[in-house]
Amino acid sequence: MQKRINVTQSFLPPIREYQAYLKCIWDNQQLTNQGPLLKKLESNIKEYLDVENFHFVTNGTIALQVSLRALGITSGEVITTPFSYVATTSSILWEHCKPVFVDIEPDTFCIDADKIEVSITKDTKAILAVHVFGFPCDVEKIAIIAKKHNLKVIYDAAHAFGATYKGRSLLDYGDISISSFHATKLFHTIEGGGIVVKEKDISQKVELIKRFGHEGDDHIMLGINGKASEFQAAMGLTNLKYINGVIAERKLISELYDSLLTKNLYIPKVSKGVGRNYAYYPVVFKSEESLLDAIKILNSKKIYPRRYFYPSLNKLGYLQNMQSCPVSEDIASRIICLPLYAGLDPKDVVIICKALIG
Repeated sequence: MQKRINVTQSFLPPIREYQAYLKCIWDNQQLTNQGPLLKKLESNIKEYLDVENFHFVTNGTIALQVSLRALGITSGEVITTPFSYVATTSSILWEHCKPVFVDIEPDTFCIDADKIEVSITKDTKAILAVHVFGFPCDVEKIAIIAKKHNLKVIYDAAHAFGATYKGRSLLDYGDISISSFHATKLFHTIEGGGIVVKEKDISQKVELIKRFGHEGDDHIMLGINGKASEFQAAMGLTNLKYINGVIAERKLISELYDSLLTKNLYIPKVSKGVGRNYAYYPVVFKSEESLLDAIKILNSKKIYPRRYFYPSLNKLGYLQNMQSCPVSEDIASRIICLPLYAGLDPKDVVIICKALIG
């Protein structure tokens, strides 16, 4: 009987290693509220990424909302991409701002930096771009535009943990970068997220905002509950030591896909200077019809890819003003991510590819 193959499978470390951290929790009797394991995880991730300021929070969505709030972006327009998970857009809306969608590059799926300036108005406050599937945006061009127009830059780097550009972590670009440590990510803390902040004063605001905005009895500013638990931190501490091995294994699987599929399906262009983390394996079909046929064939063999991302976010039904983004709309209708995770059997990769190309 053919086993079920999902688009991803969470990496789980040796249970004994996780249990050792659980014993620490029982010994310390502190379950949350910036406990010792959380502080240790923040320190370890900061060292791994080689960044100045890092905050561990409940999830990647809260990370986006806290970032907007810490930068004082609570109204106005935020330029963003339509090709992302819905949380990128919903975070902007949740913070009472208006998302202004700029179309994407067809070869990287990231926001097209050449199209940003035409969308800037007197109400524009920030650019919130996404390193899609761990592929970097044009960070140099975006930085020039932001400086010229006095805009803040936030990178949704939910897919980019472990990825580098020109020798630096992708999370080290922009005023703030966020990451997601959801269980489906290559590095996860079950649920969780991270915030990397350039400026120390903004970092201090992030620290306050994620803890309800107060220090002891001194209520300093409006805040929210973005505090993660010791159990999440324990999983992160256990998993972090395996991250390089996980990326290496995903690289081998991706290269096997490349060898079997690149003559038949389109995959993204990788820019020079990029150190990939192999977070996803996206493929683009010739038409939506051929994509749907492929999904049907794969599902019949208990193989479950994901339409990621679909739909193009500028088409969300609850948006007040629809904006046209033809490249994103086209790609969103024709793209899926194939199964990719540490532990995926190369024989299963061959089965997947044969199902796709016959």
